[in-house]
Amino acid sequence: MVIALWIVVTVTFFLMHAIPGGPFTSEKKIPESILKNIEARYRLDQPLMVQYWDYLKQVITWDLGPSFKHEGRTVNDIINEGFPVSAALGAVAILLSLMIAVPAGMISALKQNGWQDNLIMFFSIIGIAVPSYVIAAVLMYVIGYKLALLPVALWGTPKHMILPAITLAASPTATIARLMRSSTLEVINQDYVKTAKAKGLSGAAVLYRHVLKNAIIPVVSYLGPLIATVFTGSFVVERLFAIPGLGRDYVYSIYDRDYTTIMGVTIFYALLLLVMNLVVDIAYALLDPRIQYRKGA
Repeated sequence: MVIALWIVVTVTFFLMHAIPGGPFTSEKKIPESILKNIEARYRLDQPLMVQYWDYLKQVITWDLGPSFKHEGRTVNDIINEGFPVSAALGAVAILLSLMIAVPAGMISALKQNGWQDNLIMFFSIIGIAVPSYVIAAVLMYVIGYKLALLPVALWGTPKHMILPAITLAASPTATIARLMRSSTLEVINQDYVKTAKAKGLSGAAVLYRHVLKNAIIPVVSYLGPLIATVFTGSFVVERLFAIPGLGRDYVYSIYDRDYTTIMGVTIFYALLLLVMNLVVDIAYALLDPRIQYRKGA
């Protein structure tokens, strides 16, 4: 994890400095003397390797530096303000996805080729194929405008979270349902499931004790990177619903060439992704007793 994070920091740093222009390049010409003073203030006049080592030492102490475009704000401030919003929205979206997709996928597998299977797979294809901005537009028009049941923008109350959470959950729900279906079909044909049925265990006990725990492992693998992605915000969803999340700040920083914000959020996302992958590896052993981690294994 440490090596992977160092590679991300290094590659991101040098890519940012390889882009033509700079954070203070704009359509309005800045006098050369003022530009030199600004660069000296942020130590951008130093040799590239000196800047790299200084930034590396800052990252080790989790000091991601000041924002070049937001006066008086640091990258840590931007993450601390935007991440809780994106994480709250992402948590609701993932919980909603799991509540719908896991049972739907299992029902689809148990009723293979039946009308239930065809209906669930039909909606899962729609969830994957239709872009999130189309789903958002339909929800905003029908539920927010025509029926006036929920607010269509801004952030503040639980009601503001419902429409963006549904939009954000659409694609993961479809993917998890398909994963759960294929995995359940594989598990229910295993010998240990047939043996459990032959011993007289009830259908519910077989599904919970033998099918669910093994069938959900591919879903857990998918959840690792999904949580890291969703928790750091979706720019499309946050922009459409005017949500002050981290995804919106990240994309704006790219437009503004705010080097430190781009690098800081990228490093934060990479760290979260690595941690979630570690959690997934640990979850494997908790779900499946056949998977063990020990020295020399």
